[in-house]
Amino acid sequence: MSDVKAVLGSYSTDIIKTIEEELSTITPNNLCEASLYLTKAGGKMLRPALTLITSEAIGGSSENALKSAAAIELIHTFSLIHDDIMDDDDMRRGMPSVHKVWGEDVAILAGDTLFSKAFEIIMSSNQQTNTPNQINQTLATLADACVKICEGQAFDMSFEDRFDVSEDEYMAMIFKKTGALIAAATKAGAIIGGASSEVIDAMYEYGRLIGLAFQIQDDYLDLVSDEETLGKPIGSDIAKGKMTIIAINGLANCDNSDRLLEILKDSNNSQDDVLEAIGILDDCGSIEYARNLAQENVMKAKQVLEILPDSSSKQTLADIANFVLERQAPKIGRASCRERV
Repeated sequence: MSDVKAVLGSYSTDIIKTIEEELSTITPNNLCEASLYLTKAGGKMLRPALTLITSEAIGGSSENALKSAAAIELIHTFSLIHDDIMDDDDMRRGMPSVHKVWGEDVAILAGDTLFSKAFEIIMSSNQQTNTPNQINQTLATLADACVKICEGQAFDMSFEDRFDVSEDEYMAMIFKKTGALIAAATKAGAIIGGASSEVIDAMYEYGRLIGLAFQIQDDYLDLVSDEETLGKPIGSDIAKGKMTIIAINGLANCDNSDRLLEILKDSNNSQDDVLEAIGILDDCGSIEYARNLAQENVMKAKQVLEILPDSSSKQTLADIANFVLERQAPKIGRASCRERV
């Protein structure tokens, strides 16, 4: 398998440059800095890279897909900023969250700015290389993903006071909250690359499947990783009483599910309680269940890729599917706003 992190890094340079150029004219400067803040924190740029790589795998140009890729990353960042506010998360990518640095008001505005800029960027695509139909299809794809992200967040919030969430409900929620934008990223790449409708649909399915695997793997990492890698405390989902695929499976199958439910419901649970809950989930196989489910979705995603002709880009897409299960902490990057007088 190729070095996926190196591959993502090779695409991220142009993506970050495009984002910096598009955001650097925002005023006032604190809004500009807040809007660029998570780019500085060095995200993996997985979604925009998928747009570029998919375009190449179709036989198109990554350069022609660059603005669509940057737009995808701006929507992702917008969703992270607003999600952190709603969840009151202090940390993101190993750094204080945007609202912890600039306050909630500026953070909300930064998210709104990124949301608006994403559509502006696509509309400014070069119509000599991207046809009006391709631009319109990409805009529609991004708009659909944005609606799904909001629906997914609303469902996620509605689960906060429920401990009877079913696996089907949870899977539908994570598709909308996490998978929809990844699916949109690969679909946009296929559209810009000039793919047939059959291939466009297939690439959306590939993105959907690795999006599901991505979130399930996040649930898994929350319990088995470390704070330095995650950029947030271990077991934070349990501490907050969040219903993840692991908690849902544990409540349905663990012998000690009553104690597990007690810990999940306790808003004042201690770290010892969280560790006890992790032990319960581990003993009854719920943690391993999540890992296997993520692997199953990755396997299906790679099967979808059979519709593409063999190429290095196709292999990279298969490698990225595997990488979803092997993610590490992002590196810290740099970006800046133009100084204005």
